[in-house]
Amino acid sequence: MSSSANTARDPEEEPEPSKIAVLRIHGPDRKGIVAAFSQLLYGHGCGIVTAEQSTDRAANLFFQRIVFDYSSMHTDRIAIEFGIKEVCERFKMTNLLDWRDSKKRIAIMVSKYDHCLWELLLRHRAGELDCDISVIISNHEDLRPVADTFDIPYHVFKVTKDTKKQVEEDELKMLKVDHNVDLVILARYMQIISDVFCNAFNHKVINIHHSFLPAFVGGKPYHRAHERGVKLIGATAHYATADLDEGPIIEQDITRISHRNEVNDLIRKGRLLEKKCACDRCESSLGG
Repeated sequence: MSSSANTARDPEEEPEPSKIAVLRIHGPDRKGIVAAFSQLLYGHGCGIVTAEQSTDRAANLFFQRIVFDYSSMHTDRIAIEFGIKEVCERFKMTNLLDWRDSKKRIAIMVSKYDHCLWELLLRHRAGELDCDISVIISNHEDLRPVADTFDIPYHVFKVTKDTKKQVEEDELKMLKVDHNVDLVILARYMQIISDVFCNAFNHKVINIHHSFLPAFVGGKPYHRAHERGVKLIGATAHYATADLDEGPIIEQDITRISHRNEVNDLIRKGRLLEKKCACDRCESSLGG
């Protein structure tokens, strides 16, 4: 009796892991866009896992985010990228394709407030943020012990009116060249970044702050909110742009306040919201 190799899969063997990519597209709204991209992916042997879409009717813009599994793709990446480019040209769309085969590298910029920094680092250590935290940049020495606790490089760039331009050039070199950073989180970084910095990381710089703007601009916003009897406080995450604190809002959260709450209660609740916004938005950005 002859024997032959058994090629059947062991039922207890782990299945092959999925290969997941994310495609984001946007451009003028018109009929056939969804069908075109669905057919394209199917034609290459890919399966759509999730698809989210929306239309800005006032601007006539269409947005779509497609998560697809390419583990059974019967062509190659070059072919599918060419196909996406061809469909985008036909519909005058722009796209961003993330194969998600390497972890994104992020940098955190801080000043003296440590609550967002601690939350991001603890969530990362717990495996809840799928990324590499490459570097922490600050304009003060105060939070170096926090970075040391997690064994993450910490660099201080003292910023003055006279040195700001040179300091930003040095920071950009460190982020772009030395660490090849994909995403920058301004975790209560109390410095204004320039147009040059924003353009170097277009829609890749996320700023976190309280949600009292523009009503309470400047120092001690919680004190002034308490004096006015504010009943809702919140936190905001937005893309940093040349217009200070006016970039596109991408995450917000709120909580109620009563007359029983003192200023310290507002500050404590506000910081909890800031931590949540920072981590939620970071997690979403890492997912493509």
